[in-house]
Amino acid sequence: MPIGRFATVPPSPRMTTCTEQQSQLSEEILARISSDLSMITDREFQVEGMQCELAEERAAGKDKIHISFKLGFRHESGEVQHGCVLMPLADAISLACFLMMMPDDGVKQKRAVTDLDESLKDALIEVSNFVGGATDAALREAIGMGIKVRSEGCQGVRPDVRPAFIYDEGQELLVTRAKARIHEFEEFEMVAMIPPLGEPQ
Repeated sequence: MPIGRFATVPPSPRMTTCTEQQSQLSEEILARISSDLSMITDREFQVEGMQCELAEERAAGKDKIHISFKLGFRHESGEVQHGCVLMPLADAISLACFLMMMPDDGVKQKRAVTDLDESLKDALIEVSNFVGGATDAALREAIGMGIKVRSEGCQGVRPDVRPAFIYDEGQELLVTRAKARIHEFEEFEMVAMIPPLGEPQ
């Protein structure tokens, strides 16, 4: 997992309003991710104020290092599209630490870490797997069978830089921004970027 490697493309988002169906699908994915991770970590994970836009470029996380949980969307035809879920490094670390059953005081100390040890990297990979599984489950419920989602690992992303995944600039992406909070920590912005996949049932 290339935690220490960073994407280097500067952001310049071009966006338009997405449809109600696209917004619903994106919101269901983020809601399922937060619900599953809340259950697995035994900590509250709130997501609200979701806003979906149809973009022609990847979005960047603001002001601080982020972790990109990368996703692959495999169609029955064999085509694979790509996307990610983006959150600040400190909050990704919080999820990883809670997954390791670390006490709250220990998690607070770890949130400031930028040089990750192997156990923390392994836990982030597990978080990424849960993100992929939750996205897959949400899609099955929303649009039925035909697309399978899997985790493609995670990667550190520098402040105000777009995350790296296989994507041709100019293709449409559903970009959903939400206000999120894990346990008692401060609110942060969580961003999902997924390809337009179909209409919810």
